[in-house]
Amino acid sequence: MLKVAMLSFAHVHANGYAQHALDHPDAQIQCIWDDDEVRGKIASERFGAPWYGDLEAVLSSPDVDAVVINAYTSQHPWVMKAAIKHGKHVFTEKALTIATQDADEIVKLVNDSGIKFMISLPSRVRPETLFMKEVLDKGWLGKITLMRARVAHSAALDVWFTKEAHNDWFGDAELAGGGALFDLGCHTVDVMRWFMGEPKRMVSIIQNFSGTYDIDDNSAIVVEFKSGALGILDTAFVHRAGPNPMEIYGTDGYIGRDPRGGLLLNSTQLQAGGIVGYISPSKLPDALPMPMDQWISAILHDTSMTITVEDGRNLTQMLEGAYKAAKEKREIEF
Repeated sequence: MLKVAMLSFAHVHANGYAQHALDHPDAQIQCIWDDDEVRGKIASERFGAPWYGDLEAVLSSPDVDAVVINAYTSQHPWVMKAAIKHGKHVFTEKALTIATQDADEIVKLVNDSGIKFMISLPSRVRPETLFMKEVLDKGWLGKITLMRARVAHSAALDVWFTKEAHNDWFGDAELAGGGALFDLGCHTVDVMRWFMGEPKRMVSIIQNFSGTYDIDDNSAIVVEFKSGALGILDTAFVHRAGPNPMEIYGTDGYIGRDPRGGLLLNSTQLQAGGIVGYISPSKLPDALPMPMDQWISAILHDTSMTITVEDGRNLTQMLEGAYKAAKEKREIEF
């Protein structure tokens, strides 16, 4: 039985992770740490585990095998370092860190320690994403020329982050790392980096459109990758309606989300097999286990994981580059 300590309930997904651990047949929540006593005691009552305000006491306990981190993103480096120092396996909410320099340090510590580390990037386990990666790996689209992705919702329009909900820190760029791009954009930025490889240069415009919070709520980024392909990413908290498309173009075809559901694929390479025009694939890969399930299994049974600490580092590098390009109003090179 894996004994887990929940480290903070600051993030909106913390309750979901705690419930996931609680429902897992091979895990249990041993205790809770939170630097906000009210928030910590609410979680303690909800999940039936004691709350502590002393992080060192939790991490030094032999009754704790692993930790799930949902602290402010700005706290990630020191919380992770403390957990790794005590040999605890780490599961963390994204993003890994705000700065790439901190991310590089975490990568080294994780690899030197031998602990099992997982960053929650659930888009990577979904059938649609896995099929798109398979299409790219098989070369059905030829040489990739462009990928475009959007992710957006109405957080700024509908004032999702409030003090009463204990999530108002999302509106504080120093604590959160940024706004819509840094929080919500993690999903598409990570998938694009996974699909397209290493970035070469980037330009971006990052706005506070609504004024609801003192953070970005609307942005557009253009990336050139070392492969020569371009990437266009847009992220918003001011999205009232419309799709969140993801589409990839190549010299031999196209694949993307169908706004009506599913995927659309067109490839000249499939014409020899009698497949002409757009098709909607009906058989997609099975979903992979969720990141937390992969992590627990890796700890208990030494099974492999499909998401690495290096993936988290690469995501931070892309995000930091985008904010730097916007702040300095120039193209930046990686």
